[in-house]
Amino acid sequence: MSLVLDPAAQDLLFREARTANTFTDEPVTEEQVQAIYDLVKYGPTAFNQSPLRITLVRSTEARERLVKHMAEGNQPKTATAPLVAILAADNEFHEELPHLLPHFPQAKDLFFAERPAREGAASLNAALQAAYFIIGIRAAGLAAGPMTGLDFAGVQKEFLDDDHTPLMVINIGKPGEDAWFPRSPRLEADQVITTV
Repeated sequence: MSLVLDPAAQDLLFREARTANTFTDEPVTEEQVQAIYDLVKYGPTAFNQSPLRITLVRSTEARERLVKHMAEGNQPKTATAPLVAILAADNEFHEELPHLLPHFPQAKDLFFAERPAREGAASLNAALQAAYFIIGIRAAGLAAGPMTGLDFAGVQKEFLDDDHTPLMVINIGKPGEDAWFPRSPRLEADQVITTV
């Protein structure tokens, strides 16, 4: 094996990790979320962008508002997960670039002055950050249930503003009874990797 990461960590993050569909009622604490973010914020993005924005849905009232925008099959698990997070892309992320990219502060206006350029960059880089966030959840010993089966316009109107584009909703917690569907196949390396 050519990997230096401990095999148990490889299993935790990838091989044994699954998308959870049920959760226990054990709470997910603010400290856990902070530790997850403090780990994954170092994942690479273009120009060191940090467009991901995370809205934690904790209150009963907010949970009810979210559930009505989820696809029917996602409603029960969203209603009962210990913590639910709305992940969105901040299309005004460029305002932070002078701080995040101090050696090249002019990148803000040089590359991201126009809204369409920002939206494309925000979507791609926030999606990268969302993937890191899922791995961070796993690193915390929790399970993630990422979902895109939702009314995106409804979630945006209910929880965000016109400068934030929802990407997904993630249920977070300790896996519950019958949490896993059978593992689906994956493509093999020779089906994906081409050498030129």
